[in-house]
Amino acid sequence: MRVLVSGLWICAVTIASCYAAVTYGGGFFKKSTEPYLEGLQYQKLAPINIPMVTDGKVQGYIVAVLVFTADAKLMHTLPVSPNAFVVDETFRQIYGDTTIDFRKLARYDINGRLAQIRSKVNERLGSDVVKDVLVDELNFVAKREVRS
Repeated sequence: MRVLVSGLWICAVTIASCYAAVTYGGGFFKKSTEPYLEGLQYQKLAPINIPMVTDGKVQGYIVAVLVFTADAKLMHTLPVSPNAFVVDETFRQIYGDTTIDFRKLARYDINGRLAQIRSKVNERLGSDVVKDVLVDELNFVAKREVRS
C-alpha cells in the first residue's frame, strides 16, 4: 500500500510541477523578439552564366559572381528577396548589351553597368533597398573551352 501511495504522490507532484512550469514559466520559453540589426546586409549571389551570341552563334559565356549590399531593415520587410531581381537584371543588362564583343576587346564601363543594375532593381522593387552592386568574379569562357 505504501508503494502505491508513494507512486501516486510522485505522479501528482510531477504533473503539478509541469503545469506550474508551463503556466508561470512563460518567460523562459518565450521567443526572443530582438529587433533586426540596422544597417547594410551583404548578399553573395550564385554564379550567373550569360551566353554571348554574335552573328547568330554562341561565342562563349560570361560567368559573373555578384555581391550586393542592401538595407537590412527593408530586406526583412520585403515579401520577395531581391536576389532574384539582381540576377535577372544582370542577365538582361549583359545579354542585351551589343557593345560587348570579345573578338575586339576594349574597355568596358563596369561602374556604369553596376549602377544601372542597382537603379533598375530598386525601381522594380519600389524602394531603395539595394545600396550597391559589386563584382566578385567576372570571367569569359569561350565556347571551345566548355566541356559538353
